[in-house]
Amino acid sequence: MVERSLDLDAVEAFVRIAELGSFTRAAEAMGTAQAAMSLKLKRLEDRLGCRLIERTPRHVQLSARGAAFLEHARELLVAHDRALATFAQARQRLTIGISDHVAGPELPALIARMNQQDPQLLIEIRIGSSGDLLQSYDRRELDAVLARMHVGRSDGELLAEEPFGWFAAPGWQHRAGEPLPLATLAEPCGVRAMAGQALDTAGIAWAEVFVGGGVAAVAAAVMAGLGVAALAPRMLPLGAVDVGARLGLPELPRLPVLLHTRNQEGRPRDALAALSAAFRSAVRGERTRLYAC
Repeated sequence: MVERSLDLDAVEAFVRIAELGSFTRAAEAMGTAQAAMSLKLKRLEDRLGCRLIERTPRHVQLSARGAAFLEHARELLVAHDRALATFAQARQRLTIGISDHVAGPELPALIARMNQQDPQLLIEIRIGSSGDLLQSYDRRELDAVLARMHVGRSDGELLAEEPFGWFAAPGWQHRAGEPLPLATLAEPCGVRAMAGQALDTAGIAWAEVFVGGGVAAVAAAVMAGLGVAALAPRMLPLGAVDVGARLGLPELPRLPVLLHTRNQEGRPRDALAALSAAFRSAVRGERTRLYAC
């Protein structure tokens, strides 16, 4: 029988480790060090008198006792948040701009991860080009922006460097002697500029055949067989193939993704830390459990 109350910080540490499958990513989400997460977990295990997490060289997994305790731990944290929310006069709002070239298929999971971090935080998401969103950020219309590195800016926290490739529909063939048909986003777009510069430097003639208002439209044009697009692998439509080597196209550089924010403390900071940790996992291509069971 547990005679003393549980430490809520230790309970939250256990839940984050269980959900993210990693002490490192859990520490990133909670804005602390991996060693601190280990100490919190040990404190909780000592209090309960059993091991909750089994470590292996490759990953961490729940023990039988840990799996049984997980749902109760989540309920405890939710009840705690609801109790505190009783005294809140109004929901705090966090307005985030996310570049269309960054907001991939993981966007629902990223939003869910922020909501798990703080269910009482009112989250507003705006999707647009990196340039337009950063202008809105500078006008203080946005609290934070998740965007690719923009020319002329040196602010922002580096979250990841994402690879790019040249992709087309299966079976698509480039007609000899014709400029490379390119599907792109409308200007200003850093990815469009990068692709055009790489082709120009390599001496490869190209022509825009489709200009989309979003990455989904560009991906649709690619699968319709209109031409080639420079895309990050995680943004690919099902069935798209890399044609860079076959066509002798230049290798594309990795593009940095940065978080620009003025929120340095409190609930918004914690939500953005959760977003950052989840996004890093998405770019790594790891299958992280972001949703609550």
